[in-house]
Formats: sequence, structure tokens, C-alpha cells
Amino acid sequence: MITKPKKRKMNPMLLNVLLISLLVHVAALVIFGSYTLVKFVIPDDAEFEEPPAIEEVEPPKEVKVEIKQQPKPENQPQNNLKMKPVSNIAIANVDVDLPNMEESFTVSGGLGGSGGSGLLGGTRGSLGIGMSDVSVFGLKTKAERILFVIDTNRQMVTDAKGGLNSYKVIKDEITDMVGNLSAGTLFNVMLFDRRKAMIFKPQLSAAGSEVHQELIKWMAPINRSANNVGLETVRNASQVNTVKLPEEPMHKNLEFSGQRGNETAYLTQVALEQDIDAIFFITGYHQGFERVRRRPTEREDEDWQRTIAKPQYIEQLAEHQLEIPNMKKRVAAAMAKINAERKAKGQPPRVLAQRHGIYSNATELGLEWKTSHPGRQPGYFIEVKEIEKYFKRLKEVLYTDKNAKDPSLNVVLFLAGDEEFNKQKEDQLKDYTRFFSGKYRVIRGLDEIKSASSAKNTKN
Repeated sequence: MITKPKKRKMNPMLLNVLLISLLVHVAALVIFGSYTLVKFVIPDDAEFEEPPAIEEVEPPKEVKVEIKQQPKPENQPQNNLKMKPVSNIAIANVDVDLPNMEESFTVSGGLGGSGGSGLLGGTRGSLGIGMSDVSVFGLKTKAERILFVIDTNRQMVTDAKGGLNSYKVIKDEITDMVGNLSAGTLFNVMLFDRRKAMIFKPQLSAAGSEVHQELIKWMAPINRSANNVGLETVRNASQVNTVKLPEEPMHKNLEFSGQRGNETAYLTQVALEQDIDAIFFITGYHQGFERVRRRPTEREDEDWQRTIAKPQYIEQLAEHQLEIPNMKKRVAAAMAKINAERKAKGQPPRVLAQRHGIYSNATELGLEWKTSHPGRQPGYFIEVKEIEKYFKRLKEVLYTDKNAKDPSLNVVLFLAGDEEFNKQKEDQLKDYTRFFSGKYRVIRGLDEIKSASSAKNTKN
């Protein structure tokens, strides 16, 4: 009988030894493998060697080489070049859409206008190619865009100022200056007679010989005859509208007639609205910023109505009005006598400061009224400080807000030799031109205005 061998049971202690040995080998393998990977597989950070020092070498000494010009070969054949005229090449109409350049470049024209347009129009945007030296009766500046504003009123040609001969000197001064401007300079001329005005061109024109001759012909008839003075009979002379700051109280009273301060402020705004660099006023009246007459309020009108309703006022006014026809005859007789004596001496007729101003004519000729006028409604005024604030705001709107430089405003004041012009009036004129970064000059009589001419010798 065969007996089956008995199975041996594994010793538990031996099994524990084998498991511990296995775990030790696995741990050792992990540690050794990690070390090998870090040491040999993953490379160390790159190391850079410091570059070798560069030895400075002194540059070689300068060597001058003389190159002799080769003689020009004789009988060198010329290229047979031909020019073909292209003036008659037809080009299809092209609609060009230019970008908006309102602040640096504007085109405008026509009388009055709005926005950038004005009396003179033209373009804005200085490139410096048309800069000219300008000298008008000794007042000098540099500019590319120039406006000459010339008074043609009767008081410019009175006897005390040299009559019609003195005005010829003024016309020659302006036309000579225009003739000496650089070709790229833009200019225009504005003539005025109180509130009437006329211009040479509807927009600024480039200086040149052709336009210079045209200007001479255009100005020639002005104040050439004692029977045709100023702009009194010029049909196309009219009042120019000012367009900026229309809601300002000052602007609403600029065109209120009957006050010279209003006219000065009005002409100043007209000139400033023309987008220019320099303005030259040649005038027979200028006292700088004066009070501007305003329209009366309703209450002020009511007070005046009560005054003129008084019996004494009504009676005196009636007697005075009866004397007016007789005073007109006295003025006419006095002028006839004066002009007859002047004709015998070979002199031109006398020009009075006002054409139909019976009161100013009588005063100028020394004629007295038997019954004086009882008086007119008093004036009501805007003071100078408010006027200056208005024009400061106007300069900001027209120039500062558009990143443009304010124009200089210069005044040549032409007075009679003995005409009263006290220190207060001159100080006002000085403050006015200083306000506009300009200059002024007072000239008296024919001899002085002749010697003051400076445009003819100004070269560009």
C-alpha cells in the first residue's frame, strides 16, 4: 500500500523575510533609478563662458587723397531728347473726396458769411512760404495773410490834412507795399466810409505783378475828385455783417449808428473775422476802445418822451427847424465864395467833413444858429471794460480755439496839423493796439505823411 506524502506547510517566519526583502529591493531600485535619471539623463543648466576681452586698436591715421577732375571729353555726343506737349491730354472727371481739415485749412468767400467764411475768405494753414516783410508808414511786421483797411471818409481829404493830394500818398503807399510782397503772400484791401465798405477781391489773393496793376486801377478813382468823395456814390459799397457771438449784448449794439466808438468796434470785428495774420488800419479817426452806444431801455425811452412833450421843447424845436433852409443857403454861399477864391489861385475845391451834415458844415465854416436845437435824446453806453471782455472772447472763438495765433492789429492815424488829440485819446489808442499785439503811429498833414512813406523801399 502506497502512502501519500504529507504537504509541507510554509514557515510563516520565512514568508515574512521574503516579503521584507522584496520591499527593500523595490525601494532600492526606485532610489537608484531616480539618481541615474537626474545625474545622466537630465542635463545640467547651460553655462556660458565669459567672452574674451576685446583689445582696443587705435584707428589708422587720416589719409588725404586728391582727386583731380578729368578733362571734359571733346565732341561728346548729346542725347537726342524730345519733349512732347501734354496740355491737351484728356482726363476723365474724377470725384476726389478730401479729408476734413477744418481747423488747419478752410476755404471761404463772399460778404459776411458764417462759420469760417467772411468778407475776404481764403485759405488757412501756414507753411511759411509766403512770409513777407511789411512796412506801412513805418509800422513793420512779418505776415503771410494781410488785410489793409483804408478810410475813405471826407475827413481824410480836408484842407487841414492836405486835401486830395494827401490821399494819393496813401493810395501809393498801399499799392507800393502790395507790389513788394512775396509771391506766396495773400492779401486784400478793404475800403470803408463810416459803415459802408467795399473790397478789392471776394477772397484773399496771392501777390504778383498782374494783381498789383489791377489794384492800382481799382484804387485810382477813390478820392480823386472833390465832387466824388469817399464811397458816397459807389453803388456796390454796403454794410458788412458781423457773424460771431450774435447773442452777446455787445454784438447786438455794434451796428447801432450815430457813435464813432460803435463804428471802431464794428470795423474791428469785421477785420478780425477775416482769418488773417496782420491788419493795417489807415484812418482819420481812431481813439481805441471807446464806449459803445447801446439802445435805450423801455424806461429810458419813456423818460425821453416826457421831455420832448414839454411846451418849451416843442416851441424851440419849431423855431430851429424854420431856420434850417436858411442855414443851408448860408453854407452854400460860403462854399461858393471859398471855391471861387481857390479857383483863382489854381487850387482844387474845398472838401467839408460831411457831405450833407448841415450842423457839422455850419460849425466847420463858423456859421452860428439864431435858434439852437433844443437837444437830442442822451446816449446810453457800454463801458470799455465790457468791450475788452467781448473782444477777448471773440479772439478766443476766432483764433485761440482753432490753435491759431491772434493777428496783429496796427493803426496809422492821419490827423490835421493842428487837430486836437490829447494824451487820454492817445493812451486809449495805445491800449487798443497793445491789446491786439500791434503798433500805432500818428501822422499830421501832407508833408508828414509824405516823409513817413516806407512801403516803396521794403524788399522781399
